[in-house]
This record gives sequence, structure tokens and C-alpha cells, in this order.
Amino acid sequence: MGKKLEEYGLWESSRVLLPEHKSRIPKGEREMLDRGKPVLDEQKLEEIECTLALSLRSHVRVTVVLHDPCGNKQLNGFVTSIHTHSREIKLQWAEEWKWIRVDDIVEAYIV
Repeated sequence: MGKKLEEYGLWESSRVLLPEHKSRIPKGEREMLDRGKPVLDEQKLEEIECTLALSLRSHVRVTVVLHDPCGNKQLNGFVTSIHTHSREIKLQWAEEWKWIRVDDIVEAYIV
């Protein structure tokens, strides 16, 4: 720990990308960092929420596509819990599970 990374001058333990560090990153790599989450309209959000609720009620497998700056990620499993107050779902597959923020989901569909 504490060793500086050579290329960008960031500390190894750094978790935050400061603006002065971001300006030192080559343009092509910076564009990957700037890739923002798409803005979903109300109809799309409702469709995602209905799909998640259907998975919970009917115990059907669902695929969710999560926004990630480096490329969207897909997870496949069963919704076993929905927390409306924190806007999170619990997605379970095999013996594993993960809490996922609904706001991170850009697509959801029944498998």
C-alpha cells in the first residue's frame, strides 16, 4: 500500500478519481470513464419494475442488464426480495445472491 502507480500518479489505495487525475488520463480511456448511465423514460422504468415483480411473484428466471462504465453486465436469476424503500432487489442464482439497486438496471426481461 502507499506505492504510487506509475502511469497516472494515483495512489494505489485511491478509490476516488479526482478531476486533476482525470485530466491526465489519455482521451480514449477518459471517454470510457465518462460513459454515463442512459436516462430511462417512465414507461421503460415501469416495464423494468413490472418484470422484476413478475419474477418475484411467479418464481420465473429474469435477466437484468446493469449499467457499467466499461460495458453493461448481465445477471441471470430469480428475484427473491424487493425493498421498495431502498429501491433494491435481491437476485439469487444457484447458491449465490446479490443486492442490486433498481436504478442501476437498464433492462430486465424474463428468460
